[in-house]
Amino acid sequence: MTLALNLLMPVMLAGISLYAMCKRVDVYDGVIHGAAEGLSVIYRIAPPLIALMTAIAMLRASGALELASHALSPLLTALGIPAETVGLLLVRPISGSAALGVGADIIKTYGPDSEIGRVAAVMLGSTETTFYTVAVYFGAAGIKKTRYAIPAALCADFVGFCAAALAVRIFF
Repeated sequence: MTLALNLLMPVMLAGISLYAMCKRVDVYDGVIHGAAEGLSVIYRIAPPLIALMTAIAMLRASGALELASHALSPLLTALGIPAETVGLLLVRPISGSAALGVGADIIKTYGPDSEIGRVAAVMLGSTETTFYTVAVYFGAAGIKKTRYAIPAALCADFVGFCAAALAVRIFF
């Protein structure tokens, strides 16, 4: 089984190359053209990504995320969302890697089988890094005005957070 999996990619690449050669397609030129397109996409999406990562680092370093976490805690507790997950709620729409870090801290502190650990895990799986996604995909497509995309996505994230807390209460 592992031999078949190890050979899957080389066989697939060889098969695609042979098929292209039979159709008299210049494979090398196609690869070079694809690489050039990939570089142009990187050129378009790099500035929004750098700005986003800088903003996250500034929010963490300034303590603004911690302050917002304390301010929102009572409201989220009333909604049935554990107060300990507030940091995750604030970071998840901005950065997936930061959210994984916060989620790992929550699970390390409260345990993977605790209600808080389960809610954090379900939240990570049921929400999106909204601003990252908008920066990458809208930037790659050259869209400058997001209109209702960000508010709608943030509403969907909020519903995902509430549904995650509810699902953990119902199923566990």
